[in-house]
Amino acid sequence: MVGFKPTDVPPTAAVKFVGAGTAACIADLFTFPLDTAKVRLQIQGETKSHCNVKAVQYKGVFGTIATMVKTEGPRSLYNGLVAGLQRQMSFASVRIGLYDSVKQFYTKGSEHAGIGCRLLAGCTTGAMAVAVAQPTDVVKVRFQAQANTCSSSRRYKGTMDAYKTIAKQEGVRGLWKGTAPNITRNAIVNCTELVTYDLIKEMLLKSNIMTDNLPCHFTSAFGAGFCTTVIASPVDVVKTRYMNSAPGQYNSALNCALTMLRKEGPLAFYKGFMPSFLRLGSWNIVMFVTYEQLKRAMMTARMSWEAPF
Repeated sequence: MVGFKPTDVPPTAAVKFVGAGTAACIADLFTFPLDTAKVRLQIQGETKSHCNVKAVQYKGVFGTIATMVKTEGPRSLYNGLVAGLQRQMSFASVRIGLYDSVKQFYTKGSEHAGIGCRLLAGCTTGAMAVAVAQPTDVVKVRFQAQANTCSSSRRYKGTMDAYKTIAKQEGVRGLWKGTAPNITRNAIVNCTELVTYDLIKEMLLKSNIMTDNLPCHFTSAFGAGFCTTVIASPVDVVKTRYMNSAPGQYNSALNCALTMLRKEGPLAFYKGFMPSFLRLGSWNIVMFVTYEQLKRAMMTARMSWEAPF
C-alpha cells in the first residue's frame, strides 16, 4: 500500500485542524489557475468594468487560461494566491478540521452519526469558517478578477494594500462584503463536500469494496467534488459577482442574483461550471488525499516522539 498506514490512535482535534489547513494550501497551489479561470468566467458579462480598455472575452476553461497567459502573462493565473493561502489556513482549518469534533458534539459522542447530524455539523463549521476568513476571500476574489492589462487602473498594488484600501474606501464592512451569500455557499459546499466524502468513504469501507487507503480517498474525493459543483455553482457565481462588484453596483446579493437572471438568463448561474468542476474535483482529490496522509504522518510522528526510548 502506498502512503502511511492508519494509526491505532485516532488523530486529535489539533492534528485535524493543522492538517486540514496545510492540505488545503497544498491543494490551492495545484489548482489556483483553475480557480482564477472560474472567477474570470463568472464575472464575464457584467456591464461595469474597473478598466477603460475593451473587456477580454473568455471561452472555456483552457481558453481562459490561454488568453490570460497571452494578454497578462503566466503570473496572472496566480493573482491573489497570498490571500488564497491565508484564506485556506484560516478557512479550511475550521470547516474541515473541526467537522469531526462538531459532528461528535451533535451526536453526543455516539459512533453512529445520521445524515441530519452530518449536515448540521457541515453547516456549523462552514458558517464558522466564513465568520473567520471572509476578508481573505474578498481580497482573493478581487485580485483574481483584476486584469493585469491595465496596470495604471489596477485597484490594488498588493495583498496588504488591498486590505487597507478596501477598509479605507468601503469601510470595515467592505471586507465582509458578500458574507450572506458566502455563508449560504459554504454551508452548501461544506454539507455536500464533507458529508458526501464521509458517506462515500463509509460505504466503500463497509461493503469491503476498498480498504482505507489512497484509492478509497481518491474515489470519495472525486464524488464529493462533482456533487458539490452541481449543487453550489449558482450560489458561487452570485457570491463572486457580488464580492467583486464596485460600491453601489448591486444593492444586495439578492439584487445581484435578480439582475443576473434578468439580463443574462438562468444559464448565467452556471457560468464557469467546467472550471468549477475541474477545480473542485482536483482540489478535493489533492486536499483529501493529502489530509488523510498528513493526519497519519502527524500521529505517527507524535507516537514516535512520545514512545519511551
